Amino acid sequence: MLLQEATPEVYSGFMNLARLIRKGPLDGKVQELIKIRASQLNGCAYCVDIHIRDARAKGDTEERMHHTTIWRNSYLYSEAERAALAYTEAVTRREPVSDELWEELCKHYPDPRERGDLVALVSLINALNLFGVPLRLEPTPR
Repeated sequence: MLLQEATPEVYSGFMNLARLIRKGPLDGKVQELIKIRASQLNGCAYCVDIHIRDARAKGDTEERMHHTTIWRNSYLYSEAERAALAYTEAVTRREPVSDELWEELCKHYPDPRERGDLVALVSLINALNLFGVPLRLEPTPR
C-alpha cells in the first residue's frame, strides 16, 4: 500500500511541508545527508534509495554518501554537516539533545529559519520513515 493512494490528503500535507523546507535556506546537500542518515538508522530502504539518488542529483559524491554511516570518523564532512548529522542521530534515536549539541547546532546554523527548517526536516523524515518501514516500501528496481 502506498500512502499517497490510501490517504492522498495526508500525503499531500507531508509533501507540502517537504516543499517548504526544500525552498528554504537550508543547503540542499545538508538536507539530503539528514534524510539519508535518519533513513539508515530507521531501516527505511525505500527512503535511503530515494535520498541517495537525490543527493547525486545535487552533485554530492558517492564517497560522501558511503561515509554517512561512519561520518564521525570521516574527513569528508564540514563542521556544520557534522552538527546536523549529530542532531539527526540524537533525535532519530530518541535521545536527549544536550545543551552542548544544541549550542553546536546554533553555532553552525545561526539563522533561525535555517535552523528551524533543519529541526523540522529531521522530524519529517522520521515521520516518513515511520510510514515507509511498516508499509514495507521497497526501492524501485533499476
